[in-house]
Amino acid sequence: MNLFTDIRTLVIDSLAAMTAERILPEGLDFANVAVEPPRDAAHGDMATNAAMVLAKPAAMKPRDIAEALAAKLAQDARVTSAEVAGPGFLNLRLDVSVWQSVPGRVLGDGLAYGRSDMGQGKKVNVEYVSANPTGPLHVGHTRGAVFGDALASLLDFAGYEVTREYYINDGGAQVDVLARSAYLRYLEAHGQTVEFPDGTYPGEYLRDVGAALKAEFGAAFVGQPEAVWLEQVRDFSTGMMMDLIREDLAMLGVKMDVFYSEKSLYGTGKIEAALANLESKGLIYEGVLEPPKGKKPEDWEPREQTLFRSTDHGDDVDRPVKKSDGAWTYFAPDIAYHYDKVSRGYDMLIDIFGADHGGYVKRMKAAVSALSDGKVPLDVKLCQLVKLFKDGQEFKMSKRAGTFVTLRDVVEAVGPDVTRFMLLTRKNDQGFDFDLDKALEQSKDNPVFYVQYANARINSTLRKAVEAGVATDDATLEGADLALLSHPAQLTVTRKLAEWPRQVDIAARSNEPHRIAFYLFDLASDLHALYHLGKSDHSLRFVNESSQLATHANLALARAVSIVISAGLGILGVTPAQEM
Repeated sequence: MNLFTDIRTLVIDSLAAMTAERILPEGLDFANVAVEPPRDAAHGDMATNAAMVLAKPAAMKPRDIAEALAAKLAQDARVTSAEVAGPGFLNLRLDVSVWQSVPGRVLGDGLAYGRSDMGQGKKVNVEYVSANPTGPLHVGHTRGAVFGDALASLLDFAGYEVTREYYINDGGAQVDVLARSAYLRYLEAHGQTVEFPDGTYPGEYLRDVGAALKAEFGAAFVGQPEAVWLEQVRDFSTGMMMDLIREDLAMLGVKMDVFYSEKSLYGTGKIEAALANLESKGLIYEGVLEPPKGKKPEDWEPREQTLFRSTDHGDDVDRPVKKSDGAWTYFAPDIAYHYDKVSRGYDMLIDIFGADHGGYVKRMKAAVSALSDGKVPLDVKLCQLVKLFKDGQEFKMSKRAGTFVTLRDVVEAVGPDVTRFMLLTRKNDQGFDFDLDKALEQSKDNPVFYVQYANARINSTLRKAVEAGVATDDATLEGADLALLSHPAQLTVTRKLAEWPRQVDIAARSNEPHRIAFYLFDLASDLHALYHLGKSDHSLRFVNESSQLATHANLALARAVSIVISAGLGILGVTPAQEM
């Protein structure tokens, strides 16, 4: 049930009737006709742009269309008034019974309220985290993990078939550095004193890897040249790091459907196949790039290279895929990886990168556009940096990691639910200051507490009602006399509940799960305001001792709020609080 969709259907049906009556010409496209809340709530309950978007193709004045449409809409029992505003906008006021019916619809649908078929079962791949397997996840990865996981859940709720994917960067030079660092810990486990040269990983977390290498291989690699042990130590260490990363993700409640290894692209013909696909389209050539202005990128060479004509697909410059010495650039396996995604039949791809990958966006979009012949869109979301604060000071270092704050540090400090919700209270492309003390504060200034407290407050009220002998099952409450919900504060809550399906659609269309967190905070605020009014106006108390009919109506409204909060928190990956 989506009340805004219902009224849009009414508008479209009215426009179709106007066409049949020759008020409008035939052949008009109604796709851009929208129904949404007016900018100013004083203007009405809903507004439609129908007259504005149809005026030009209909060769009519917008006000003439709006006035004829208003007359049609006013014939529907749900519409109490339809007023033309400005050049041709149409503001609608709905009968109060429309809003009063919303809690009943929520109770009838349960947690499925707000779900939609917007995605129409289209297959979407959401790739997120994808941290190098060289150490534990840090707080920056935490934001990408939370954002990606919530986005995947949001898209599932909106009717998409979603695959959650982690790309393991185990094919580059960084895993060789990991192997050399782990080897030093291995020697340390054998009692040797070691020093970590610049460019290695000195974190304490590698002590466990060194001890495990000793247990697995004994002294077989002690004193041996790198060629003897590098490959085995690299594979063993990478495996342990991925086990550690999986544990980190599990602490945060993140589960992946696919872990895809970069290493699987090498020596298997997959990179060659992807580039052959581009070459067959005339997009691969040999050439020399102009020297870039400013800082030179790592893949630029002042000599002939194999290049991808990415400018044909919206990039600023063409990109190297093979160096002059025949080695692949970093971009080549990324092309092959996305070619694999396209080949798996996804209808849409979403990549979630850290802010430091902003320069990679255009080339990846160009690659996917070329590989899919423009049929598979790629949306790249960048997650900006997170700064942690504790006791008013920036919290910078984890002893175990050596140089950064880990995901575990954050989750152990405030818990997974608080971590997830807090990180989703800011849009992903904005920097975020995470105050660990504020995250645990029990006040309205802490959004996760405020939302959780609303749900706990409702459940506490329902338990007390049961103790008083009041039936509170959803079937009973669905049958309550909702016409008794007539107070402005009650209607404010019903209106907010009616917005939930629309907010889901908007958030899913824009790939912005933070909108869900914002909505839940607003809904909780309206619920708390209503609760406090009940202290002075007994008729608004959720349990009204003088009227069982009013009690059932009030509890139906409260329970509907709890259902929506639970559904929204489910999208965010947060467990709803039953008591606090």
